[in-house]
Amino acid sequence: MILLCTPLLVNAQSFSDKITRELKFEKVGESNTLILANINGSMKVQGYDGDKILIEAERTIKAKTEARLEQGKKEMQVQQIDRVDTLIVYVGGGCNHFGFSHANRRHSNQGWSYNWDCNNGDCNPPYDYTFNFTVKVPSGINVEVSTVNDGYVTIENVKGRVKAENVNGAIHLSALAGPTYASTINGDVDVDYSRNPNQDSRYYSLNGDINALFVKGLAANMSFKSFNGDFYTNVPNLQSMPAFIEKKQDKEGTNLRIGGNRFKVGNGGVLLDFETFNGDVIVKEKNN
Repeated sequence: MILLCTPLLVNAQSFSDKITRELKFEKVGESNTLILANINGSMKVQGYDGDKILIEAERTIKAKTEARLEQGKKEMQVQQIDRVDTLIVYVGGGCNHFGFSHANRRHSNQGWSYNWDCNNGDCNPPYDYTFNFTVKVPSGINVEVSTVNDGYVTIENVKGRVKAENVNGAIHLSALAGPTYASTINGDVDVDYSRNPNQDSRYYSLNGDINALFVKGLAANMSFKSFNGDFYTNVPNLQSMPAFIEKKQDKEGTNLRIGGNRFKVGNGGVLLDFETFNGDVIVKEKNN
């Protein structure tokens, strides 16, 4: 007798839908900010001439049983917090506890962030989930966008302050006109300005290149730091500046940051801070 053993195959269950939101600021002003926080999936934000925030999220839940799929559909939702002049939209459910913490004010979106409690079972939900966001915003507002896995961050045509954070993915920013903070761990950072920033800006990638394109006639101070990367530019007449010490005071005490690779462009001005570990920095001025 020949016994044939066939492994038991479990077909994964999958569910996809679209979640939409239409939001407006309760108080309209220069401080208007949209904070958009995701965990798994891409984030695409586009500025337009309207006064509403139009959100579309493609939600996908996968699980090995119908019961687990239903649990994921119930738990994983797009949630929101209205702070009058600030709107916060985030993916909530499972172990994704989102809220405000004074301890996170320096490291997250105005102190709003996820608090993953890995001491309980919620951190290993019996399903997988992805949310891919497409969002239209009034072009003059401030935007702070973040994701962690399985996606990129794209922001275009935003004139206010932009903060873009990723962990395992690239960041693409275009047609910007304000101060910028862009940071990722594994991916490139691409930035293209329609008007050069008038406030200090910072660009960081641990394992990726930084490509920054500015309007011709840039006037700024630049700093560059990298372990395994080089700095390239077509900006003429860079002037080397002496090492600097940056001093900041907070509740934890005094923090000092010492930098050496600093350059003056034109008449100088705002600080454009570039840092990589395994990547190059390419800074260019547009030809027209």
